[in-house]
Amino acid sequence: MYLPKQFRETRASALHALIERHPFATLVTQGSDGLDADHLPFVLDADSGEHGRLRGHVARANPLWKSVSDNADVLVVFQGPQAYITPSWYPAKREHGKVVPTWNYGFVHAHGRIRFIEDADWLYRLVDDLTNAHEAGREAPWHVQDAPADYIAKMSRAIVGVEIEITRLVGKWKASQHKPDDERQGIERGLHEESGLSRRDSGYLAGRDS
Repeated sequence: MYLPKQFRETRASALHALIERHPFATLVTQGSDGLDADHLPFVLDADSGEHGRLRGHVARANPLWKSVSDNADVLVVFQGPQAYITPSWYPAKREHGKVVPTWNYGFVHAHGRIRFIEDADWLYRLVDDLTNAHEAGREAPWHVQDAPADYIAKMSRAIVGVEIEITRLVGKWKASQHKPDDERQGIERGLHEESGLSRRDSGYLAGRDS
């Protein structure tokens, strides 16, 4: 990934925060048939090891867990907020017109070693953790225990666990950090008022809320 110095993010807390806010990722592997990409949500165990650990699952019918060896090197790509930035939001457009469009975004690349898990207890904990994380904001959250135990056991037999020990985290925040404050204010205001982004994501993509 092309990574100019001004867009490099190295704080573990910021990298982990993006992963937790945007857990649906692209898993890139090198298997017996070459490069492949799968898309799945992950749970981050931030305190595991030096950089953290990722847990997820794939369908048992997915050939991934047979074509990729345990401990193989993999890449997991997490994408945060992203948006087109129009020159119309820059004060400089009115002053001298020397402005062009751009695209702002945040990414984390998690490099690591993968292993596949079929243990029923491990899979139950994973499904429980995933469910609790994504049901937490609901007024009446659904819990795994709400379904019959034999049904959950049957469904669990149809998946295979994925665990990735993270060996390296690379973060890129292209959020106009290098621009003057008045331009970043214009971007933040435009993203919120015209593009409909939340104030949090608008500030994030304008380099004003990292």
